[in-house]
This record gives sequence, structure tokens and C-alpha cells, in this order.
Amino acid sequence: MAHTTKDNADLVARVRRIAGQVGAVERALESSAKCSEVLHLVAAVRGAVNGLLDEIIAEHLEAHVARPGLDDADRAAGAADLLTVIRRYSK
Repeated sequence: MAHTTKDNADLVARVRRIAGQVGAVERALESSAKCSEVLHLVAAVRGAVNGLLDEIIAEHLEAHVARPGLDDADRAAGAADLLTVIRRYSK
């Protein structure tokens, strides 16, 4: 997905952090933590996932819509893909 190995490694690191946060939610539920604690953890996961999504959307926009030298068909396809994702995300 990522256009450079560094970008891909950064995204994988973010996903691993999110997995750790989800694990914390699971442990909190298993230990009967207070609702407010669980909600706080879930909100953190949501924020992390939103940040990941923002990063991937920005990468897509730069590589498949705004990159100089793209022909009109490739630019239109990149924009259509991005619009599909944004519509799903905004539901």
C-alpha cells in the first residue's frame, strides 16, 4: 500500500500501537473496570484509528490525485477511490 518502505513501516507501527490499545480495552472489560475507564480506552482507540485513516487518506491524495505528472484518467480514478472511502468513513 505505502509508496515507500519507511511509510509502510510507520503505518505498521501505528497499527501495532492500536492493537495494544484494543488489548487494553479487552483487559479492562475482562477485569470489570468502571464504564468510564472503558469508555476512555475506547475513545483513545477511536482517535488512533482516525489518525491512521487520516494518514492513509493523505498518502493516497498525494500519490494518486495531487502528484504532478498523473494523467487525467489516473487522477480521476484516484479521486473516485478517495471519495468512496470518505463516504464510507463519514457514515
